[in-house]
Amino acid sequence: MSDLAVIIPAAGSSSRFGGADKLVAPLQGDQPVIALTLRTFLKHASVGLVVLATRESVPWSDPRVAVCKGGASRAETVRNALAIVPREFEWVAVHDAARPLVSQRLIDDVLAAAQRYGAAIPAVPVVPSIKQADGPLPAKVQRTVPRRTLWAVQTPQVMRRAALEAAYAACGLPLEQVTDEAQLLELAGQDVWLVPGEERNLKITTPDDLRLARALLAEDGRR
Repeated sequence: MSDLAVIIPAAGSSSRFGGADKLVAPLQGDQPVIALTLRTFLKHASVGLVVLATRESVPWSDPRVAVCKGGASRAETVRNALAIVPREFEWVAVHDAARPLVSQRLIDDVLAAAQRYGAAIPAVPVVPSIKQADGPLPAKVQRTVPRRTLWAVQTPQVMRRAALEAAYAACGLPLEQVTDEAQLLELAGQDVWLVPGEERNLKITTPDDLRLARALLAEDGRR
């Protein structure tokens, strides 16, 4: 049943990528990052709509892909996309455009957890030691933060469309201060559950990330 709409915010500036748009960088052959991200979700049986929120018009032949204009922040961009999701879709997933290696299994796992608990996001353990200090560096360490309760979150983040709409309506923070959709739900007093993410589900932020993603895909091709 295709009752899941996927929002892909793609209106960022790619500032840490050296000025070029990382989403159109070739990732596999001549296929750009954004194409692999879109195709991954269009292959999933539960996906009936993908909304690409971007700064520029992106041609895409699949009728399940809609395009809308992005906003000044991630939260504003997602809100713009949410506004065009038809009411027939009970569930919404928000996925970073720059995470093209997300697996079908992870999409399944997060969707299943969301349908059980109401909202779910993938996460991986924080591995490095975390120090708290007032920046900029050099700065004196104030304390070491225990890692056992810290998780680095990924996407897709899945929740009921109505819950996300209500969270936007109730949000008391400026949207530029909202880091992700889970935070919106948290601010509205809604529960969000973590499920195991995948180390492979990396976000392409720098040219080194792009090279790593290419290497992982090349390794897949040799298997």
